[in-house]
Amino acid sequence: MRLILLAGLLAGLLACLCAALPAQSRAEPARFLSYDPDALALARSRLAAGDPLYTPSRDALLRRAEAALTHPAPTVTAKTLLPASGDRHDYYSFGPYWWPDPARPGGLPYIRRDGQTNPASKTEATDSARLASFGEDVGSLGLAYALTGEARFARKAAEMIRTWFVDPDTRMNPNLAHAQAIPGIVEGRGIGIIDGRWFLDVMDAVELIRPADALTPAEYEAVRDWYRAMTRWLLSSPEGFEESNWHNNHGSWFDAQVVGFALFTGQEDVAKQQLRITALRRVAGQFDREGRQVAELERTRPWHYSQFNLQAYTRLGRYAELVDAGLANDLDHTDLWHFTLDEHGLHRGFRFLAGFVGGEARWPYRELQEGDGMDLAVGNMMAAARAWPEDAAIRGAAETLLRRYPGQVEALLWPLR
Repeated sequence: MRLILLAGLLAGLLACLCAALPAQSRAEPARFLSYDPDALALARSRLAAGDPLYTPSRDALLRRAEAALTHPAPTVTAKTLLPASGDRHDYYSFGPYWWPDPARPGGLPYIRRDGQTNPASKTEATDSARLASFGEDVGSLGLAYALTGEARFARKAAEMIRTWFVDPDTRMNPNLAHAQAIPGIVEGRGIGIIDGRWFLDVMDAVELIRPADALTPAEYEAVRDWYRAMTRWLLSSPEGFEESNWHNNHGSWFDAQVVGFALFTGQEDVAKQQLRITALRRVAGQFDREGRQVAELERTRPWHYSQFNLQAYTRLGRYAELVDAGLANDLDHTDLWHFTLDEHGLHRGFRFLAGFVGGEARWPYRELQEGDGMDLAVGNMMAAARAWPEDAAIRGAAETLLRRYPGQVEALLWPLR
């Protein structure tokens, strides 16, 4: 009897001690998807040493995160216009390059002006600007927590995540069927799926804040269930089928979402299959043998869209590092960075753009606005320098851009070795 009582007392004492432990000691460790943990560790060491190339990026990130602490948790239910479904929980946006036709009464149907954003597509009446703010805020909060360990950033990120994905009163339905509608023409388009790229930043933040125990296990699984449902919708809906067939950045960002979401939700076979499509259909079809992205160079903002497309590939290249997607080719490489087909590959694509940074070569394509997209180039060239450390031209471009455009947060994700 004494032994039984003693065992009970010890068990109770142990339970009290466990309850008294800091939450972080019982929480799950961070999991890294889009981000390389070694790269983040290198960024921390650069910052600890006071490296002037990276401290502006940290300061910019912390300014974003501090600002996000003051923002209310966003929700799709806050819009004032409703999609055709009539369901406030459905995401709803307008095509950004579509404008009222001045020659028609009421402006309908709208007409397209490529590269010229209609401010009416970015108001609080619909969800486009709200989703972008949500993605940037949560992404910044997650990275700020990862770099500083300050739990306040994680708690705010969790509040926003809970509101967008979990709370039944405010959660978004997992579809983008009413994205990038065009007044007078269509109630939603597959092309609007590109709006969902912000969910990649959110997905990464969900994993980065896990050590803070800011989301309960049930909430974490509810978020993953949402992403599973979204992945199913992307792969089975008419809108997803439409978007998957685009031969430009829309197809690349579709792949990035499917692969990223699949990895986040433990669907490795889905990720592998989509990566094979990326290699054979996107890389081989989007880049010519000189590395030019023909579909992006046709646009009114060719530098911006060439860089924007490469942003999707920096994600996809990283995701392919996490799984063996069977991408071996005649060069016996198994990763997306080095995959080539008939001399078409990512290396030439990144190198082509690197040739117009800091050298004598002038960009030969007409731009709607000079300098558009240079901020995107910083992270792209730094990611490329990590992928091909032996390429002096890419390394030089990355170093030039890092010095010329200080304060880009992406510099912390791909610090130069």
